Amino acid sequence: MSVKASVSITEQQDDFARRAVANGHYPSLSAVVQRGLELVRSEAEREEVELDALRAFFENRAKGPFISAEEGRLRTEAMIKKKRSAFGV
Repeated sequence: MSVKASVSITEQQDDFARRAVANGHYPSLSAVVQRGLELVRSEAEREEVELDALRAFFENRAKGPFISAEEGRLRTEAMIKKKRSAFGV
């Protein structure tokens, strides 16, 4: 189902959209605007999924065991030493 809506765009956006139609990339100006809205919707949904995953990760980490800053530093140094050794550095 389509809904008619009035939108304002800049001259630059209008030029771009009209070139996209003239070059055969889209059948109409409406199709260009619809595609833009779909991209915005898709991006917003992807960001929400990513944020949910980050929240779950941090919640899970908060429940897990913690190590001291010193232990973290030692583990990091050991990992770097192992990687350097593997690459002959």
